[in-house]
Amino acid sequence: MITHRSVSLADQVFDYLENDILTGVYARGEILTEGKISEKLGVSRTPVREALRRLEQEHLIEESGKGMLVVGISPEDADNIYEIRERIEGLAAALATRNASNEELVRLGEILDLQEFYLGRDDAEKIKSMDNDFHREVYRLSGSAVYYDTLMPLHKKIQKFRKSAIQDPDRAASSVAEHRRILQTMTARDEAAAEEAMVDHIRMAREHLRKQLGPSEDAK
Repeated sequence: MITHRSVSLADQVFDYLENDILTGVYARGEILTEGKISEKLGVSRTPVREALRRLEQEHLIEESGKGMLVVGISPEDADNIYEIRERIEGLAAALATRNASNEELVRLGEILDLQEFYLGRDDAEKIKSMDNDFHREVYRLSGSAVYYDTLMPLHKKIQKFRKSAIQDPDRAASSVAEHRRILQTMTARDEAAAEEAMVDHIRMAREHLRKQLGPSEDAK
């Protein structure tokens, strides 16, 4: 539901639609029209039009002649995103190992403790939320706005695929264990080991995605 907060209506509509596209509420191939969205959200067409234009710039939708066609994030897109993350996220972990204070690493550990708690309760939504927090904190602790601003949107764009992975109990447990290894290397102030642990974590996530999709999966 759209509220009349200080954030512009166009920003709210954009956030709402982006989330629904990235989580699969709007399926790939679905048509979005200004009129239907305007009616659904209870706003005028002007902020909807602006939000749709921004979504098109993000390559999440495209003009079809009948309305805006949902493109979303295809399996190929997700694989490319994992490849990019595999190449640069380890560097962010190494920087975070160098720059984080002891207190900040304790806070990172508390996030991981919560993720392990929710793993024990088989709460996929909370596990994913803590996964978001863990990676966001590593990006922040890198001390680099460039790394943060590059990695956060990539992490967000594959949330549908990440949620699917976390719903696999074996992968969820492996992911949390990989986070624990990352934290241990960071706490030891071993930058090279932290980089390697993060790269291994992203590589394992990418391999799991490929196994999920199978050899016949296409980009529909």
